[in-house]
Amino acid sequence: MHTNAYFIIIITVALIVLLAIPLGKYIAQVFTSGKWSFDKVFNPIEKTIFKLGGIDTSIEMNWKLQLKALLWMNLIWFLIALFVLMNMSWLPLNPDANPSMSLDLAFNTAVSFITNTNLQHYSGETAMSYLGQMTLMLWQFISAGCGIAIAIYVFKLMSQQQEKISSNFYVLFVKANLRILLPLSIIVASVLVFSGTPMTFNGKDVVASLEGEEMHVSRGPVAAFVAIKQLGTNGGGFFGPNSSHPFENPSLLTNVVENVCILLIPIALVIAFGQLTGRKKHATMIFMTMMVGFIMLLLPAISAEMSGNPLIGQMNIDQQYGNMEGKEVRFGSGPSALWAVSTTCTSNGSVNAMHDSMMPITGLVTLTGMMINGFFGGVGVGFLNFYVFIILAVFVSGLMVGRTPEFLGKKIEPREMKIAVLITLLHPFLILTGSALASYIYMNHPDQTSGWLNNPGYHGYTEMLYEFTSSSANNGSGFEGLGDNTPFWNYACGIVMLLARYLPIMGPVMIAGLLASKKSIPEGPGTLKTDTPTFGVMVFLIIVIVSALSFFPALTLGPIAEHFSIY
Repeated sequence: MHTNAYFIIIITVALIVLLAIPLGKYIAQVFTSGKWSFDKVFNPIEKTIFKLGGIDTSIEMNWKLQLKALLWMNLIWFLIALFVLMNMSWLPLNPDANPSMSLDLAFNTAVSFITNTNLQHYSGETAMSYLGQMTLMLWQFISAGCGIAIAIYVFKLMSQQQEKISSNFYVLFVKANLRILLPLSIIVASVLVFSGTPMTFNGKDVVASLEGEEMHVSRGPVAAFVAIKQLGTNGGGFFGPNSSHPFENPSLLTNVVENVCILLIPIALVIAFGQLTGRKKHATMIFMTMMVGFIMLLLPAISAEMSGNPLIGQMNIDQQYGNMEGKEVRFGSGPSALWAVSTTCTSNGSVNAMHDSMMPITGLVTLTGMMINGFFGGVGVGFLNFYVFIILAVFVSGLMVGRTPEFLGKKIEPREMKIAVLITLLHPFLILTGSALASYIYMNHPDQTSGWLNNPGYHGYTEMLYEFTSSSANNGSGFEGLGDNTPFWNYACGIVMLLARYLPIMGPVMIAGLLASKKSIPEGPGTLKTDTPTFGVMVFLIIVIVSALSFFPALTLGPIAEHFSIY
């Protein structure tokens, strides 16, 4: 069994890398001027979209206008999503007569999907109409498209061939959706449909149970929803159990396909960065640093889950398949561990097993992946997070060797460093402040928090820490032992998601814009090389030091303490 699990894990990781390379080259081609074979198909559609939207594609946008366009688009669609969610009961496409959402839950859900977080304090099959699900599915395209568009713009600012890349946000956004996300989603959705995932607007199906009783089984346009949730590192589930539900993830084949989709575009964008900027050595350094970090998180998670739980072993229960609590037998413990690390190293957040039931070491790993939030990360935004770590590494390395901090021929000065430091500190501030506040309220107001935790102690604290970490990382996964559909959790997590989405986008764009406006400095003997393995190690150490100093005390109180309590 373990041999098969290792084989599946190796095949999955290999497929991700092998498919990401040509996809990265394709993405670079999409955003490079010039004619190519698919223009006859896409150009007329794009022109129609721009005409209907009243968009002048000839306008060149600087970084300030790029951010303004992004924020206005997100605000408008947030209001539309809020309206739909609060009025689903009387709006069309509601065959199961599901109710509308309360204001606090609708706020949390709308914010969650516009920020690419997809944190869900509800179960989709009972709380959402098909119109509500499709509205959220649209947002899965919009949020991912925004991430790709803004990343491509940063690539443009870092490029020495700026004239070859469009700098109009709306052009980048439409291309990202029409030429990348939509075709890939159609392919993946087709695989899911042929594998047994429902794709219908009919209401609940009536089936007979083994006991002969009549059962009502929820269904809907699931395949389309799942395809973009995985490809766009969105992660929101059509059903409450997410990708552990047999309708969302029917077989081992679909499990591999969906796991590949989680990491596919984040890795492809690193390849596209090298292609667009002509800096393939930099892209290789970034990819290798991210991959080393990913593997270092993956190995202990696989080991922990496939070794089983020693407390269950003391009960003389066979654990030849590893820790199977909260796992689906059609996937097993090893591939479930791979999914858990994949979904938390990115901002995907979908789950094919319950993280609440995983070993404390795996819980530690998933938390660490979200706390770092830079080993591949979300579509587009993951690269921006890593870009901030690069700026920090350049500055520290320059100080260590007595050289002027420079990156891609541009001086790193106090203004850029202040922005980088503020963005770096924002993530731990939101996570640790939120967790401390929740812990204080839980300890001092038991009458208001009686339904919060099913697991007091180390594990209960980890559940609260995980919720704020997931919100701040725009991840969306949860330990699921937390009663989170309350006004406190809905509003608190919603505010954290907003701050953690837009400020980390604005910061790197501002840094790239400021650097692009400076004169290039010719490379000389004293120039710090930033495309070498040595610099990759420096970036990795900066990430580890920042994360360790910020989060180690909190992790000690949660999964680390729980691990030692077991052993």
